[in-house]
Amino acid sequence: MEQRLMDQETFSCSICLDLLSNPVTTSCGHSYCFTRIKIHWDQEDQRGIHSCPQCRRTFKTRPDLCKNTILSALVEQLKKTGPQAAPADHRYTGHEDVACDFCTGRNLKAIKSCLVCLASYCEKHLQPHYDVAPLKKHKLVEPSKNLQENICSKHGEVMKMFCHTDQKRICSLCLLDEHKGHNIISAAAERTDRQRELEERRGNIQQRIQDREKDVKLLQQEVEAINHSADKTVEDSEKIFTELIRLLQKRSSDVKQQIRSQQETEVSRVKDVQEKLEQEITELKRKDAELEQLSHTEDHNQFLLNYPSLPALSESTHSSSINIRPLRHFEDVAAAVSELREKLQDVLRDSWTNISLMVTEVDVLLSEPESGPEPTTRIGFLRYSCKITLDPNTAHRYLELSEGNRKVTKTYESESPSHRDRFTECEQVLSKESLTGRCYWEVEWTDRKTTVAVAYKNIRRKGRGNQCRFGYNDRSWALDCSQNNNLLSSLKRKNYTFLHNNSKTSIFSPDSSTIGVYLDHRAGILSFYSVSESMTLIHRVQTTFTQPLHAGVLLHYYDDSAEFCQLK
Repeated sequence: MEQRLMDQETFSCSICLDLLSNPVTTSCGHSYCFTRIKIHWDQEDQRGIHSCPQCRRTFKTRPDLCKNTILSALVEQLKKTGPQAAPADHRYTGHEDVACDFCTGRNLKAIKSCLVCLASYCEKHLQPHYDVAPLKKHKLVEPSKNLQENICSKHGEVMKMFCHTDQKRICSLCLLDEHKGHNIISAAAERTDRQRELEERRGNIQQRIQDREKDVKLLQQEVEAINHSADKTVEDSEKIFTELIRLLQKRSSDVKQQIRSQQETEVSRVKDVQEKLEQEITELKRKDAELEQLSHTEDHNQFLLNYPSLPALSESTHSSSINIRPLRHFEDVAAAVSELREKLQDVLRDSWTNISLMVTEVDVLLSEPESGPEPTTRIGFLRYSCKITLDPNTAHRYLELSEGNRKVTKTYESESPSHRDRFTECEQVLSKESLTGRCYWEVEWTDRKTTVAVAYKNIRRKGRGNQCRFGYNDRSWALDCSQNNNLLSSLKRKNYTFLHNNSKTSIFSPDSSTIGVYLDHRAGILSFYSVSESMTLIHRVQTTFTQPLHAGVLLHYYDDSAEFCQLK
C-alpha cells in the first residue's frame, strides 16, 4: 500500500501551533493537545460557557475529553518519518493568499502573521518564533493582510495602547502628544475587557437564539394545534349543519305527509257527501218525472185515483248542513311555515353574529395583540374610524332618517313601515353595522338633548320600560348630552350623564356639539370624547362585552336631530 504524504500542519494543535501532543477530540470534531485545551477551558470556567477555539461552538457544561488513539498513532508515525513538503504548486502565493514578508524572489505563502513583528511568515521564516525564546512570546495568528492597520499613521509606531477618552488605538508617541493626560490602558487590557463583553454578548445572543428556537418550536406546535382545532371544528360543524338540514328535510316531509293525508281525508269526506247528494238528485228527478206525467193526465177520475199513491217528499239530510267556509283551506299551514322560516332566519342571524365573533376572537399571536393603548389624538382615533348607517327597521315611528341613513330627526309621524325590529315606545334607533374590534365614530347633535349610545342587538324593542331604553339596562351604555341652561354661568359647557343598568354619573365638559365614541371591544373599553379643536375625555368605562355592539341614538325633543359624521 502506497504511503500517504502527511502535512505537519494537518496534525498541529490550533492553540499552540505545535505538533499534537496527547491529542484529544471535542464533540464538534476538532482536535487539540490535551494540556492546551485544558488550559483554555480552565480560563473559561468563570464564564460558565466553554467554546471550541476553531468553530466557536459553545457548550453549557464542560465536555469530557477522550484521547484520540488513531490521531495519536498518526502523529507518532509523522514524528518518525518526518514532515513531508507540500506540493510545490501549493507553497506559493495565490490571488487570495498572504505572502511571506521575508522571502526573496517568488514569495512563499505565509502560514502565520505575528502581531508583535507586524509581519507574515512562511513555514521556513516562521521557525525562529518556535526556537528563539523572546520570539516564542509573540502573538501568532492566521495570515492577515491588514497588519499595517496596527501602525500609527502619524508616528509610524505600533499602536499598543488604547485611549479611553477618545476611544481609539494609539502608539507610545501619541501618549506624549495629543493624548497626554487622557485615560490610557494597554491594547491587550482593552482587548481583555472587550473580549469579556464580546463573550457576554455572544452568550446573550446564543441564549436568545435558544429562546427563539424554543419560541419557534412552540409556535410550530401552536400551528399544528390551530390546524387540528380548525379541522375538527369544520368537521363537527359540517355534521351539525348536516343534522340540521336532515331535521328540516324530515320536518318538511312530515308536513307534506300530513297535508296529503288531510287532503285525502277531506276530499273523501266531500266526495262522500257529494255522492249522496247526487243520489238524492237522481231520486228527486225520478219523482219529478212521475209528478209531471200525472200532471198531464186528462182524465180527472184517473188523476184523483193516482194522486194519493204518490209518496210524500222527504226532507233533505244534507243541504241544510253544508256550510262552505272561506276558501283558505291549507293556506294557514303555509303561513305557519312562513312564520317558522322567519323565526329560523332571526335565530340564524343572531347566532351567526355570535359565531362570527367567536371565530374572529381566536387569537394566538404573541407579538401583536389586537388591543393596544388608546389613541391620544384625533388623528390616532381616525385610524379606527368606521362607517355607521342607521337601520330604518329599528327606528321609532317618530324618527325620520335621511342623508343615506346617517341622520335622524324627530318628527310627529314618519312614513317608516312597521317592522318587528322597531322600537315601539322609545324614540331611538340602532345602526345596521355590528361593532367588534377597535372602532371610532362621531355624532353631531343639536343644542337641546340627545342620547348617544351603544347596545346589544337583543335589547328589547317593545314597551317603554327600562329594558328598552338606552342606558337603563345591562344591554346598553349611553351618554345623555344636554345644553347647560344656567344663565349665571359664563362658561360654555355641556351637561353629560353616563348611564348603564339604570346607574347614572353626572359630568361637565367644554362646549362641543360633536361626540366622539371609541370602542375597543376585546379590551372592554368604551370612551366618549368631546370633539372640537382638541379632544376632551368625557367618560371612559372598562367592562366585558359578551356580544357585538350596535351604535344608537335617542332623541328627546321634536325637530331635534343627530348625524353620524363622515370621517376621512
